[in-house]
Order: sequence, then C-alpha cells, then structure tokens
Amino acid sequence: MEELNDVQLTEIKPLLTGQNGSNLQDFDCQEHDVETAHGVLHVTMRGVAKGNRPTILTYHDIGLNHKSCFNTLFNYEDMQEVTQHFSVLHVDAPGQQENAPTFPTGYQYPSVDDLAEMLPSVLTQLQVKSVIGIGVGAGANILTKLALNEPSLVEGLVLINVDPCAKGWVDWAASKLSGWTSNLVDIIMGHHFSTDELSENKEIIQTYRLHISQDIPQENLAMFYNSYSSRTELQMERPVLGPNENTVSTLRCPSLLVVGDTSPAVDAVVECNSRLDPTKTTLLKMADCGGLPQVVQPGKLAEAFKYFVQGMGYMPTAGMTRLVRSRTHSASSVGSSEGGVRNRGATNTLPEGAACTGPPNVAARTIEMKA
Repeated sequence: MEELNDVQLTEIKPLLTGQNGSNLQDFDCQEHDVETAHGVLHVTMRGVAKGNRPTILTYHDIGLNHKSCFNTLFNYEDMQEVTQHFSVLHVDAPGQQENAPTFPTGYQYPSVDDLAEMLPSVLTQLQVKSVIGIGVGAGANILTKLALNEPSLVEGLVLINVDPCAKGWVDWAASKLSGWTSNLVDIIMGHHFSTDELSENKEIIQTYRLHISQDIPQENLAMFYNSYSSRTELQMERPVLGPNENTVSTLRCPSLLVVGDTSPAVDAVVECNSRLDPTKTTLLKMADCGGLPQVVQPGKLAEAFKYFVQGMGYMPTAGMTRLVRSRTHSASSVGSSEGGVRNRGATNTLPEGAACTGPPNVAARTIEMKA
C-alpha cells in the first residue's frame, strides 16, 4: 500500500457570520415554491442554466437550511469560477427554509423516501435536465436515493457526512427521550459536531446553536429530524467484476465522499465508501476539520469540487489557486496519455502529492488533505 502524502493547502478560514452577515446571503437568486405529489418544496435558483451543462443541486442537513449549510461555500471566492460555469439549485426541506411558517396540527411530514421522490418533479418544473448533487448528512442520503431511483438525472454526487445505514441505537435512544423536543438542539448539535468541537470551537458552536434553536420553527425541525431518524438503509452493494458488475444496486455516477477527520460521521462515510464502485468513487478525508467541512474549510472543498468536475469532463481550464497541477487515475486512462474529453463515469482527478490506496488493478480513491 502506497504511503499517503500530505497535501499542503493554504486556507484562510472565513469569519462565520450570523443570519444577517454577508457569508450567509443569497446573490443573483430566484426563489420558488414548487408543488409536488408529497407537498410544496421551497427552492432557490442561483444563476441560469448554462447550455447543456448540469445544474448543481444542493440539499442540506437536519438543523440547517440552504443558507446556513451552503452559502459560506458558494459565496467563497474560489467557488465563483464554479458558479460561472454552472447554475445552482438549493433545496430547503419542507418547513426548514428561512421564515418558514409552523406546520398545522396533524401535518404528516414526508419520509426520506418521499423527500427524494419530490425532486424529479421540481427538476421537471424548473426545466433542469440533469444535476451534480451536493448533499450533507440527511441531504446526502436524500440525493443518494434520488441517484438510485433516477440515475439518468444525476451526473455526479458530492456526499458530505453521508450515512448509508438505517438509524442506529443513538438515534433510537434520542427519539425515545421524554420531552425530547426541549433536547432537540443538543441532539442535533451532537449530530453535527464531535465532543472536542463542542468544547473547543466556541465561535462555530455558538453560531450554529443559535441558528438551530431560533431560526427554524422547532416543531418543523422535530418533524424533519423524526423523518431522517426513521430512514431506511440505502440499498447499495459494491459491484464485483464479472458476477454482479451490471446488476447490483449501487451508484452509477462518479461520487466524491467527503468527511472531516474529527467528524462524528467518519465511520458512516467509510461504510458508504465500502458499498460503492471503487472505480467511480473517491473518499476525501479533510484534516483539521470536523462536521461541517463546507463551512470550516470552504477553500479546500471548492478546490476538491473543481477537480471532481474536471474528472467528469467539465471546466478543463479551471484555475487551481492552491495546487500547481493534478494527475488523473482511472480505469480507462491509466497508462494512456491521449487527450480529449474524459469518460465521466470512470475518471478521477487527484491533487499532486495526494497518494492513492486501493485493491490491485483498481483506481485508488482515498485522499487525505492536511492544512
């Protein structure tokens, strides 16, 4: 196994701001309330569709909305080149958007399967033909279900803190707490942050504790939490060359799995990686980073995203501000120096100095980034 080398990325961490701060504001956006078979979804379109390119589709985690989950990343300077090439469609789970009204008594919140089934209708109504998904936590689970249900709609996935399993005993215990709504903020903080983060990273913890407790109606938040904690297991199995290569249920699109090295989701993400096609999947473990890499390390994630879409054949001339050059590992390109557009289903672009590990004759897909 080749030794992993450090990738030196200089990062200037943005100052987290509150609800009225510039880092969390939308720019050049149009909001829509889209009717679906399972209810109304509030979505925000940033920019306009760029020819035949896919739209970036985001879905946030529990306790967050699209602004608190993604705007630090998409407003970061290094992502502006990305948004010049792609339109962005942010989805807010029902009742989680800014200034959302409280659901009436008796409202039946959609299941995670229902939330995934709402998305094709939204894409159709907004005339979006295909997407590259970026999901965090619950949103990553939902976008994975979308890709499994509608593979022709999803060209690629960036899954942050994805958990492929049904709820574990921790989720079960939390859901059984008496008067659990009053403890909901603490439960969700523990979902996002490790014990060390909760005790050490005071600025982020205070910002997100206030957001979770004040900016989203607690009844609505409890319903979304309940829906996610009642999720079913993602039906995926790593394909084996030959016997079940084309019949097994798994993601067919290129996938980038992202997790901070101190995130509570590390084990879940590693488990998800074990169920996916290693020739189409990269696991990116970010050092000096916890449960919200898109907030804490937006520059690193922006750079990783550029490499990811370059591997799909997009943004071939994108500027890499932190790394000088890249190298490509793929089942189709190892040993070949031929040019042209890459096969979107079988390529992976890695930072120079990031070593790969994996089984023999399979493109290696594990990267560690250190600040």
